[in-house]
Amino acid sequence: MQFRQLKNIDTAFRYVRWFTVLVVVGSLLLCGFSLYKSYDLARSTQSKIYILANDKALEAYGADRKDNIPVEARDHIKTFHQYFFSLDPDEKAITGNITRALYLADGSAKRQYDNLKEKGYFTTIISGNISQTIQVDSIQLQLDQSPFYFRCHATERIVRTTSIVTRSLITEGYLRSISRSDHNPHGFLIERWTTIENKDLKVQAR
Repeated sequence: MQFRQLKNIDTAFRYVRWFTVLVVVGSLLLCGFSLYKSYDLARSTQSKIYILANDKALEAYGADRKDNIPVEARDHIKTFHQYFFSLDPDEKAITGNITRALYLADGSAKRQYDNLKEKGYFTTIISGNISQTIQVDSIQLQLDQSPFYFRCHATERIVRTTSIVTRSLITEGYLRSISRSDHNPHGFLIERWTTIENKDLKVQAR
């Protein structure tokens, strides 16, 4: 009788011990899961940013720069070309656009600007009431090595008093990463920028 009681006590003790072990393991798993979800929530919360536009708070998400390099690089190249080649017959407008463009590139862009200025290109734009716009058609990027090589294909449209000229433009250069600033929000600098092709495609009389 006493032996059976001892056996029952031993069996009950084993059950209690296993139950305790299960409770402890379950508690540890629950704590680990709770900590993981807490860190995950904190990480996702930190990646959110809010932009105030027209008195409304708009939610946006931050991301690592490496995830956005192709997008930002292409937009930097596109923005530079639009500033440099979008010209109206207004000296202040030309100076403003060229100044913005030169913040995005090194001395190679300044040399091209100086060459055009020496040839009287901008004076001709102003005196002839000429408007020039550009459409970037494609940008080829090589991101396997820094600085990044690029080639830009674009179409220029030059509106003169008597004609409209459509011109093909191909340029190439390299992108080097630099610090972001108000004048250079993408944090890239165009280097060794050259024009490969700039030729008329068609001339349409007005």
